[in-house]
Order: sequence, then C-alpha cells, then structure tokens
Amino acid sequence: MRDPGNIAEVAALEPDYMGFILFDRSPRYASATPGGALRHLPESICKVGVFVDATCDAVYEAVARWRFDAVQLHGVETPELCAAVRKLCPVIKAIWVASERAAPVAPVVGLYADSVDYLLFDTHTPNYGGSGRQFDWDVLDDYDGAKPFFLGGGVGPKDAERINAVKISSLHAVDLNSRFETAPGIKDAAALAKFIKSVRYEQD
Repeated sequence: MRDPGNIAEVAALEPDYMGFILFDRSPRYASATPGGALRHLPESICKVGVFVDATCDAVYEAVARWRFDAVQLHGVETPELCAAVRKLCPVIKAIWVASERAAPVAPVVGLYADSVDYLLFDTHTPNYGGSGRQFDWDVLDDYDGAKPFFLGGGVGPKDAERINAVKISSLHAVDLNSRFETAPGIKDAAALAKFIKSVRYEQD
C-alpha cells in the first residue's frame, strides 16, 4: 500500500495486516510515509514494513519512523539478522518456493524456526515477489511444522474456495497482492471485499 486514499479504502474492509514495501527496486515502493494515513489506521490492523536484505539498523530506523507493528523480511536475510530484528517487533520471514513442485520446504524452514514469528511461503521470482504466479500448493503437504505461516504467491480473486479447502492448522493468513491490484501498489477494494467475505465466512 502507498496511496493514502487507497489505504483508507482498504482499511475500511478491516484486513488483519497491511503491508508497506520499503525496497526501492519494487514498483510498489512506498517512498515516503503516506501522510496521516498510517497514524490513523485502526489498531486492529497490523502495519507491516516489508524489507529486502536491509541492514538491521535500517530496519530499526524504519520501524521507529513508520511505527510498524511487524516486519516482513523478503530477501536472503540470515537467521541471526531475523533474531536481532525480532527483539524489536514480530518478524515474518519469506521462504521462496519454485513455481513448479520442488524439494520439501522443511529444511529451509528449520533454519528460521527459532528466529521468526511467522513464515511466508511465496513464489520464487527474481523480482522478489509480485509476479502474480503461484507455486504448487501441494508442496505444503510436506510442511508439518508448528510455525504459523502466510500463504502468498499469486493468490487471486478466484482462489477463495481453494483457500477454504486448505486444512493445514498452521495456515495463519493469506497474502493478497498483485492479483488484487489495478496498478502496482493500488488495490481493487471491491475484489478484496468479496474475497475477504468469502474466506472469513467459510472459516467462521
């Protein structure tokens, strides 16, 4: 998210999380704090700063300036850096999964099990996400860890039924990004509203 009007529009849908990308090579780069848009978000919405291979000091500075509630690390950050950031706020660590069925994710997950709060399974892409491509969700059958995870990677408006069919207790949240956009960083609030209602209704 980066546009104040769009932020307010999406906030009215009461999402659990809202992400702000602080990676200047991303077309969704939030180059400056969007005025009072973040300050006036409901406390129920977790404001997440998204970083790619930033230094610990840079993350600390951004968390303080933007008043983030959590951090998503989307690069090749080490478990040690994740643990250091975790002293400040909860950490979501992205785990890259090839678009085709790949090796089990468990070995990589094990490296971060003790240094993060959540995992995010996302489709591997040279541009660090936002490709709109899905990986083979069957790879999640190999995941039997207790660490809660976000499911990302090309989740779109037509995937609500598939999401509701996932019966993995560790599934914590769904990351909705490029397939719900009208332009990079601008969300289609109507499409989000329909999807959120379908998923939450089924889960309730």
